[in-house]
Amino acid sequence: MKSIIEKYGHKRVTVAEGGITRHRSIFNGLKLFSENEFSNHLLQKPEVVIIHDAVRPFVEEDILLKVVMAAKEHGAAGAIRPLVSTVIASAADGCLDHSLERAKYRASEMPQAFLFDIIYQAYQQCTDYDLDYGTECLHLALKYCKTNAKLVEGTADLWKVTYKRDLYAAESIIKDSLSQQICIITDVKEAVVQVGFLLHECLRSQIKVEAVSVSLSKGNSHLQNIFSGQCYNFVCVNDKKYATEEIQQLVNMLEESNIPLLHPVVLISAHLNSLENTSFSIDLEELTRMKKFAREVKRKNILVYGLLVQCKTEVSPRSLKSVHLERYPHGVTTTAEEEALQFLPYWSLTKQYCEETMRGGS
Repeated sequence: MKSIIEKYGHKRVTVAEGGITRHRSIFNGLKLFSENEFSNHLLQKPEVVIIHDAVRPFVEEDILLKVVMAAKEHGAAGAIRPLVSTVIASAADGCLDHSLERAKYRASEMPQAFLFDIIYQAYQQCTDYDLDYGTECLHLALKYCKTNAKLVEGTADLWKVTYKRDLYAAESIIKDSLSQQICIITDVKEAVVQVGFLLHECLRSQIKVEAVSVSLSKGNSHLQNIFSGQCYNFVCVNDKKYATEEIQQLVNMLEESNIPLLHPVVLISAHLNSLENTSFSIDLEELTRMKKFAREVKRKNILVYGLLVQCKTEVSPRSLKSVHLERYPHGVTTTAEEEALQFLPYWSLTKQYCEETMRGGS
């Protein structure tokens, strides 16, 4: 846990020693606010504490706010969900004893919130049996502090990652949520802007697309708004010989925004090259430099890719004739160690755009 905190630069996190059971771990966390022997420096006691499971990674800010506000009013609050299966009790002989009427009951979920004094007093009065075999925090507040918790309807996103198969479902949800928005950045040159426009038109029916025609600078308010909106996918269209410098600027801005701390950021540099130019305007030395740069920033959770686009200069970019992905393998730079050409899912969208323009579409 400490290595994760250090890796992602979290500053306001204190780690409590885990206990052998759920309740003992929670009690250790609460002690950090009240008992000096559990911390080098006593933390400021909060009005409300939130208890949550790390195995429920998709909790939304809205449900956190709801349980906190309910806890302020009622002393305790917790998320609930309808039961999806009927609960039954078996007799000693293994036969059915009775079943519960499902409509009257709810599944207790996380997060839960409490006034600090209530939940801390409840844990102080707990028996060893409570700490070793109990699992419900709301019950402790009711049993020892006579606090009736407010039950807040939760969302389907509160499910637990319990089994190995759940990891695949969680990965799918994360990938889907991160692939819903892309930002296309171009400079103010007409040809570059038009290519950015074409890409915008092609992708907007599939995902949310932001298009920005600016020079990269820390003071650009439009870009800062996009960063604050948690966009994780960027396409930077340029026709400059030294594209790495521009990508470096964008990477620096992304780092300062702290976006890569939580999820990987995909950054595609699309470089325009004239078909009339017998040599690449972006030379092999620059490509090597970009590949090295991509390996370095991969450690910072930023995945940099490069795409070389061949086009005619005397016509509008709407008439792009060809994109030689197979003919010019050096036109794509990946963070992978292998020399083979590789594409992320994002690349398939870009490739589809290229294919449509070759057929004369928009």
